[in-house]
Amino acid sequence: MMDVQEFEKWAKQIVEWISQYYQTIETYPVKPKVTPNTILEKLPINPPSQSESFEEIFNDFSKIILPAITHWQHPRFFAYFPANNSFPSILGELFTAAIAPQCMMWLTSPAATELEERVMDWLRQMIGISEEFVGVIQDTASTSTLVSLLTAREKHSNYFINENGSGGSKFTVYCSYEAHSSIEKAVKIAGIGRKNLKKIPVDENFSMRVDLLEEQIKSDIQNGFQPLCVVGALGTTSSTAIDPLKQIGEIAKQYGLWYHIDGAMVGSALILPEFDKIKEGINYADTFVFNPHKWLFTNFDCSAYFVKDKKALIKTFEITPEYLKTDADRQVNNYRDWGIQLGRRFRALKLWFVIRTFGVEGLKQKISSHLQWAKLLEKEIQKDGRFEILAPVNFNTICFRYEPKGRSEEEIEELNRKLFNTINDSGFAFFSHTKLKGKFAIRFSIGQTNTNWEHIAQTWEFIRGKTSELWENVEKKKI
Repeated sequence: MMDVQEFEKWAKQIVEWISQYYQTIETYPVKPKVTPNTILEKLPINPPSQSESFEEIFNDFSKIILPAITHWQHPRFFAYFPANNSFPSILGELFTAAIAPQCMMWLTSPAATELEERVMDWLRQMIGISEEFVGVIQDTASTSTLVSLLTAREKHSNYFINENGSGGSKFTVYCSYEAHSSIEKAVKIAGIGRKNLKKIPVDENFSMRVDLLEEQIKSDIQNGFQPLCVVGALGTTSSTAIDPLKQIGEIAKQYGLWYHIDGAMVGSALILPEFDKIKEGINYADTFVFNPHKWLFTNFDCSAYFVKDKKALIKTFEITPEYLKTDADRQVNNYRDWGIQLGRRFRALKLWFVIRTFGVEGLKQKISSHLQWAKLLEKEIQKDGRFEILAPVNFNTICFRYEPKGRSEEEIEELNRKLFNTINDSGFAFFSHTKLKGKFAIRFSIGQTNTNWEHIAQTWEFIRGKTSELWENVEKKKI
């Protein structure tokens, strides 16, 4: 067993290792060159029967685990979305791990509960949404969407379903074709059914068509369905498109639908004044979520969930057996009743550390830089002439593809897949892809904490060079 003296020894070494890791992180390939089962083959099939030294464990971490890590904190990580952290957030996580509180209710950790209440109101003020909203930290936006659908279901049924089961209710839920897959997952889990999720077509900017939303709602009502909830996107996953949030809110109000807005990554940008117009639409919502663990420099997981009708939320989820009753229950928030989990981590601590260390102005500066660099990169891509930008650059993500002249769509997709795989396999940078209007697109998402313009410019030159090599090979082979 490790005693406190050995813990202190290794804790110092690990902190030194972490510091060195961040000083040398650019020497690592962003994506590891491993094949499936490589790590499994190096791990013993059976657990150790006797204690092993931490030196052995640390060596195996260095030799087996680290070489097979995709380095999300690498400044040339441009895939998916940023899942960024920061040094104050890491320190917050260290304290959380050391204290190891169980934050299911006020009594089990008063400081955790009250800090969460205060920090969530700080966030509400920072992004500038209505005082009607109160906040709680969920683990992810996916969970938050499910929480919203369940709350909507119960409020709409006067809490009948929690007591009696679905009873053959014919609810319908609405989102755009570009909305996140977590909505489809949530309707399955909530018992609403995948067939009852109505995906609304989008316009040329990949935003939901509000006229078609209303048509679908009217049609469903005529066919005996009960429209329940509409989910608007503040930044779709593929292209960061923005749905017409205010207009959706007006329709939701007109037809009595619960309105949830998913701002998973993009919501962090609301701390900037240039997005004030968006907030008007958010204020129509019943619930709104965004993830500080995506673009506010806070370690995963930390999802900021805001709700107007907290009584409906709590009535949906509260269960209070005798062993959880306390004398303080009527005076405090017991966040176990604000979502799915009973047990809860102390997520507010790292967020508190981040906000205080950066300050609101420091956070604004970081996000503003990412937005400016995205626009600058957009101009560089356009200037090259060989590439097509496939969606408006609303925030920090550019969707583009190589578009050689005289090639069919099938050939263009094949070439872009080759380009995409060549870049990722190199380890120099890492991207993810999507399809927009059937076209294969490479997504260049800028938001890692330590990325600067030099990393972006280097990566763009790398892409240009690999594109030229690809075309030369195509010409030689006459493909």
